[in-house]
Amino acid sequence: MRSVVYPGTFDPITNGHIDLVLRAARLFDRVVVAVATDTGKQPLFSIEERVALVREATGHLPNVESIAFQGLLVNFVRELGVNVIIRGLRAVSDFEYEFQLASMNRHMAPDIETIFLTPAEQYAFISSSLVREIARLHGDISTFVPAEVQAALRERFG
Repeated sequence: MRSVVYPGTFDPITNGHIDLVLRAARLFDRVVVAVATDTGKQPLFSIEERVALVREATGHLPNVESIAFQGLLVNFVRELGVNVIIRGLRAVSDFEYEFQLASMNRHMAPDIETIFLTPAEQYAFISSSLVREIARLHGDISTFVPAEVQAALRERFG
């Protein structure tokens, strides 16, 4: 069985994330959307809420699951018995950071490969932080996130 891990904060999961999950689900038998607990950021949603939103947004894909993880990604990937990580690149500006992460992961775990995917052009500009800001200011986010995420953001920001 070919499996892949797609890690991230997913605070919140966006249509760009979903696009990458769909692409990965076509390439791999099993896709694990790994929701990070140790982010160094102050997430808007709890880890339980983020995992639930990812599950709701990807529930129509039978080969996709969502799991919270803590600690080093390479350790989590090994625990799952997986040897491929998918990372998303929205723009050239993402590349340097993502390349550095992939290189560090390869140094720590040479048996684990990182594959980069780009989202469809209509999603390339979407980021979770921009979506949170627009939602906080009561803007329309309907084209950026799945309906269940939009509802959760609306509830969070009143």
